[in-house]
Amino acid sequence: MCGGCYRSIKKSTQHCGKPVELIYESVFEHMVEEEEKKHRPSLSRMLNYLGVSRTGYNSWLNRKPSKTDIHRQKMKEKIAEIHTESKEIYGAPKIWKVLSYKGFHISQRTVGVYMKQMNIKANWIKKFKAGKLNTVNEELKNILRQNFNPSKPNAVWCTDITYIWTAEGFVYLTSVMDLFSRKIIAWTLSETLEASHVVETINKAKRRRRHAKAVIIHSDRGSQYISNEYRKATKKMKRSYSAPGYPYDNACIEAFHSVLKREWIYRFQIEDYEQAYQLIFEYIETFYNTKRLHSHCDYMSPDDFERLHSKSRVCCQLAV
Repeated sequence: MCGGCYRSIKKSTQHCGKPVELIYESVFEHMVEEEEKKHRPSLSRMLNYLGVSRTGYNSWLNRKPSKTDIHRQKMKEKIAEIHTESKEIYGAPKIWKVLSYKGFHISQRTVGVYMKQMNIKANWIKKFKAGKLNTVNEELKNILRQNFNPSKPNAVWCTDITYIWTAEGFVYLTSVMDLFSRKIIAWTLSETLEASHVVETINKAKRRRRHAKAVIIHSDRGSQYISNEYRKATKKMKRSYSAPGYPYDNACIEAFHSVLKREWIYRFQIEDYEQAYQLIFEYIETFYNTKRLHSHCDYMSPDDFERLHSKSRVCCQLAV
């Protein structure tokens, strides 16, 4: 090992809280690297230059891990496991929530520190999204008025279309969300922007929710949502529309599409419709609705949030 390497180890550890242990660790890592290269550096000379003893190094090398070390390693393994299960999407706050649910006592700050030490973080990618031109029509009223927190399922649905790029051109995802739980209750991936795909998605939502009573259904003013086909499909619902050029009126479904892309879609070079469909199915059906913790749902998944509401309602009815 050259003097420059010695100086590098010394400089990197001299201002730390436990410089001796860090020097021992750096020396050990370097010795392993050099042995893999079939080199035999002088351990005594290295330790002497760094100002630490051979006896201390040997003692550190043979030391058994403390209970604190074992606990720390266990927590890091659990953090890595949860991070992987979340498709590398969860950051420290949600990983901390999962650990708490599982009975582990650890602070959110400590989770963040361990994640930094392990060099893992929430994996999402930001990408520019083009805006939409909206048709101005005074008859298209905003009934919802950004009241995004209904007290029960099937009170308010919202719907929107988003573009997804593939090597063969754009495909289009139409989604319907129940605002109570932020659950995606229906979605359709299409290769065109025809209104029929929106109608297909609305009909899926009605079948899956066994829709009988009228709900508010909110959308932007895209041509698909003011078409005769859409009006027929939603004739038993109260239609609500965002103000022209004002996406905040439909912020929840816009946010979902943004999260879908940042957390998942932008990781892949999507070749065609089939690959895009498989990726979207995997995200919505096996993760977002069923597992992904949502702050709106008190850090439960949309499915779990709805089940809790249903259970609470039954208990209230029995009590009466």
